[in-house]
Amino acid sequence: MKLLLATTLAAQAVAFSPGPSLSARSASFVGSSSSSSTINMIPQKKQQEETTFFPFESSSLTKSPLRSANIVPASESDTALAAKGPNEEAADGSSDLRQLLGVKGASETTDIWKIRLQLTKPVTWVPLVWGVMCGAAASGNYHWMWNPFDETDRNVMLGLEDAAKGFVAMILAGPFLTGYTQTINDWYDREIDAINEPYRPIPSGKISEGEVIFQIWFLLLGGLGIAYGLDVWAGHEFPTVLALSIFGSFISYIYSAPPLKLKQNGWAGNFALGASYISLPWWCGQAVFGELDKPVFWVLPILYSVAGLGIAIVNDFKSIEGDRALGLQSLPVAFGIDGAKWICAGSVTVTQLGVAAYLYSIGEPTYAAILLALILPQIYFQATLLLPDPVANDVKYQASAQPFLVFGILATALCVGHHDFSA
Repeated sequence: MKLLLATTLAAQAVAFSPGPSLSARSASFVGSSSSSSTINMIPQKKQQEETTFFPFESSSLTKSPLRSANIVPASESDTALAAKGPNEEAADGSSDLRQLLGVKGASETTDIWKIRLQLTKPVTWVPLVWGVMCGAAASGNYHWMWNPFDETDRNVMLGLEDAAKGFVAMILAGPFLTGYTQTINDWYDREIDAINEPYRPIPSGKISEGEVIFQIWFLLLGGLGIAYGLDVWAGHEFPTVLALSIFGSFISYIYSAPPLKLKQNGWAGNFALGASYISLPWWCGQAVFGELDKPVFWVLPILYSVAGLGIAIVNDFKSIEGDRALGLQSLPVAFGIDGAKWICAGSVTVTQLGVAAYLYSIGEPTYAAILLALILPQIYFQATLLLPDPVANDVKYQASAQPFLVFGILATALCVGHHDFSA
């Protein structure tokens, strides 16, 4: 049990930590070369026509908006460009695992299925799976196979069915829709990745454009099919899970894709990111096992998404120079590092204090005290890591503070699930 808990905490910290596809931006620009053997992602016109599947259209790096920055000479070859960012495999023997998880320090591979998995970034599935668990808890209607705390909740067959529903909901939220989100994000970041991380699957040519676009459609349509299946399984008259999945997929698209590309705007992009990691999986899990029939079921996840906005700001501190050069309005660019770090700390802390006050107000002082006890360590890590130097301490802060945040979300969900709102 201790090993499982330690693994969960570590995965949560890594999953919420800055990732290359979400924060890797640069002020550099991509030069063109017709003889490139390293960056094999610029097809000829005929190939472009064959592998274009609206709305995920192919585009040449030579037409990239980054060219307008004119920071790197246009004559620079792709080979020289690739030499800027060689992949350094982790020396601790974890490079193969890192490849499967889709994080830095990964080993090189030509196995197309490993590359496809890497594009979905399995390490980022963890918060979504956790969110589904929180939603199931908030429903108050999840049945254990044998509940040691409640002798009336020991129906093995009902518990098996609920476990199966929960597992399918986690597959929907993790491998399919998060996998879709990460793949489409890499697709629209391929020009920047060609600068910062040319060894990644798409800019390195390890996977073709057609294969990437097929993966996007497969994960999207497969996810929507699973969502509808969950609605049927749950006996919904209105396909709530499908509606949430369509909405979440649309947000994922406009987060990464032009012309809206929400990630270019600090407020909209960071809140969309927070909502995708917290609200949507919570609602999915709760809809599978219960009903979203009270305002509080919508309001609490949205409040935690504001805290998620603060988490997303942490990912932007190291990108401030590149964001500023490209005209991206991340919050550290808009408010400066000093202003953004206070927005970050405030959104995370004030939101949770507000939730704790609400739990106390509805007659749940025990859960309010538990949540407060989980907030205090976060305030400590903000004071000792985030506020002194958010750029140098971003990863350390994420790893230290976020386990307390995610367990606070679970505590809130358990409170909602056990509270009698009819009293």
